[in-house]
Amino acid sequence: MTATINNRIVLASRPEGAPQPDNFAAEAVPVPNPGEGEILCRTIYLSLDPYMRGRMSTAKSYASPVEIGGVMVGGTVSEVVKSNNPRHAVGDIVVGYGGWQEYWLSDGVGLRTVDPSMAPISTAVGVLGMPGMTAYTGLLNIGQPKPGETVVVAAASGAVGAVVGQIAKLKGCRAVGIAGSEDKCRYVVDELGFDACVSHRSADLGKELKAACPNGIDVYFENVGGKVLETVLGQLNPFARMPVCGLIANYNLTGLPEGPDKLPIIMRQVLTLRLTLRGFIVWDYADQEPEFLREVSTWIREGKVKYREDMVEGIANAPEAFIRMLGGGNFGKTLVKVGADPTA
Repeated sequence: MTATINNRIVLASRPEGAPQPDNFAAEAVPVPNPGEGEILCRTIYLSLDPYMRGRMSTAKSYASPVEIGGVMVGGTVSEVVKSNNPRHAVGDIVVGYGGWQEYWLSDGVGLRTVDPSMAPISTAVGVLGMPGMTAYTGLLNIGQPKPGETVVVAAASGAVGAVVGQIAKLKGCRAVGIAGSEDKCRYVVDELGFDACVSHRSADLGKELKAACPNGIDVYFENVGGKVLETVLGQLNPFARMPVCGLIANYNLTGLPEGPDKLPIIMRQVLTLRLTLRGFIVWDYADQEPEFLREVSTWIREGKVKYREDMVEGIANAPEAFIRMLGGGNFGKTLVKVGADPTA
């Protein structure tokens, strides 16, 4: 029987700097009924991702911000529990953007039906979802790794970075990660198969990165920004490529960083080394989703791509888990298990 109460998390206020618990509010509202052509979805897994910090702000971006009082946005794996839409039957598992709530309505547009036999359905918002596709499309389209090159990725133990490094290895490259702790670095090398990994908390990141990349850096997959980016810039090879998918070190800034203006130095590097820097959003490559799903799911089944999930239970714990993730406290893809998984 479908519940009558929908527990959800809304944006209570816009954060100044790092988000705080009081920027979120829990609400209990009636479960909606689907209208003509609509389906009612019960959320099983909610994905928590760094981009959500940008949706809490009114700063100009590629997507509209969440309104005050609006349900926090987020990718979800859900079960169809009521359907007035012939394309989606009760019991179907679908991926969409249901947000931080237990139940949500959809007209079916933009939903993807998940095949539970392909992999655990939680992966549909992880390694086989937006993060995995971000890694796949950004690295292959912009990074264009070639055998023998060195690929460096920041946040290497995270949902995107972990996949970037593993694909780089499959393409014949040397893969070097940058992560936030010695435990994460060991995981990246011992479990994911990177050639090396250094901690961005190291007292001498530049020296350690140079030792890990004796022939310089040909591709740098940017997830972080800040001092990591500054360190990498000094070790890039001529014609290096930099896909830019995230700048998590900057998301909570309330103003420009203190210190000298480093833009002239950066632009000189871009010019003299003939660097390619390109920002991208995963759905720039939406037409590549079938190819991504086919290839990466095969690599998972063959044991060539591995993944790790950082799971918390209950929609009420989403704000705490999100804040922890932005501070680097997660280990792997951050997920909230919102409801029972019928495929488990």
